[in-house]
Amino acid sequence: MPDLLLDVQGLETQFKTPDGVVYAVNGVSFGLNEGETLGIVGESGCGKTVTMLSVLRLIPSPPGKITAGKAFFFGQDLLQMSNEEIRHVRGAQISMVFQDPMTSLNPVLTIGLQLTESLILHLGMDKKQALVRAAELLETVGIPKAKDRLSDYPHQFSGGMRQRVMIAMALSCSPQILIADEPTTALDVTIQAQIIELVKRLRDELGMAIIWITHDLGVVAGLAQRVIVMYGGYIIEEAPVNELYSNLQHPYTIGLMGSLPRLDEEGHHRLISIDGQPPVLYEKPNQCPFVPRCKYAIERCWKENPALEMVGQNHRAACWVDTKTGSAR
Repeated sequence: MPDLLLDVQGLETQFKTPDGVVYAVNGVSFGLNEGETLGIVGESGCGKTVTMLSVLRLIPSPPGKITAGKAFFFGQDLLQMSNEEIRHVRGAQISMVFQDPMTSLNPVLTIGLQLTESLILHLGMDKKQALVRAAELLETVGIPKAKDRLSDYPHQFSGGMRQRVMIAMALSCSPQILIADEPTTALDVTIQAQIIELVKRLRDELGMAIIWITHDLGVVAGLAQRVIVMYGGYIIEEAPVNELYSNLQHPYTIGLMGSLPRLDEEGHHRLISIDGQPPVLYEKPNQCPFVPRCKYAIERCWKENPALEMVGQNHRAACWVDTKTGSAR
């Protein structure tokens, strides 16, 4: 296997709250290859965003704290870097597009000023060079009359155009990794499709690796090469995208797929809902975190939290039960 571009090992992140410590991310390990698109899937609160914010050291402290783990990027552990060192990685080598374009841009600064900041800071451009490059970036992401729009403010852009600006900002320093945190959630369906096509085109042109965080398995199917499914702060299934969709192994992933409307099947099919509520992890579970909601559960599930084990070619799942047969593994 070639060297990983990003290698995260045993990441753990906790938050102190008035009600106790929340164990938000619990021993998460994964890798990212050069040029690969990795999808991270799960419902709200499962630890997707906190995992990536931890890798970039963007967790607010207090109340958050990274308590264990390593995150190697070009042989250096991001979690051990000084604040000055990690500042030169964020934005320049690893960029992040946040979930809500309405609140990600500063409303009192022009688009041009916000776009040129990273170009001046990371690439050493002067103001004139940065403005020329900023206009090129806006054209790249499909904003017409880009040069004229640099003096506009965020409120003069639609939601879809603001998200394009955020993508342009993330790409400004040609990063090796682009992290997209549900970048289409706040947008209507037509604009969602445009943004996804834009990211795919830019990925192919620039050759960068992408981590796409979402709760929508439908989006991941057409974008990612490999998928990680998270639940309760743990990775509970990981596989290449075609293998995952054709050979679902974890009960939670089966539930997620069952909740998606299908266009490739004849007749009417009732969508499946997953009963119960996501866990609030005030203590690390001694059992499978999904067991209270699982229809496949056996006695061992209530007593022991399963580790990720190989269940197929490059396919790992954390489950004591073979969901195909209903018997214990």
